[in-house]
Amino acid sequence: QVQLVESGGGLVQAGGSLRLSCAASGRIFSTYALGWFRQAPGKEREFVARISWNSGVTNYADAVKGRFTISREFAKKTMYLQMNSLKPEDTAVYYCAASDTAQAMARYAVDYWGKGTLVTVSS
Repeated sequence: QVQLVESGGGLVQAGGSLRLSCAASGRIFSTYALGWFRQAPGKEREFVARISWNSGVTNYADAVKGRFTISREFAKKTMYLQMNSLKPEDTAVYYCAASDTAQAMARYAVDYWGKGTLVTVSS
């Protein structure tokens, strides 16, 4: 199985930046997609960004395009989410996620979840 551990959450002022990390253990196959979802208070979990492990092709939710950047390092089996120009509406628990294929994650069919890390953006 794949285990995912997020880190980097915290409190930041609106307009500030934060970088989240997701460290993976276990076997990461080339076809996997890794990504981020978030869940704000009173809302359902929503897709934020994903990256194909092999190709590096990325996809972003409209709400974060131009502000967030997803990346990964093969050697460290680690994925990052660089969040810039943060807004109060970005406040949520952010979850690292992995799917067997990019197509699966595009369908929100997530195979592995991290425990989540809280990001709070103050006004």
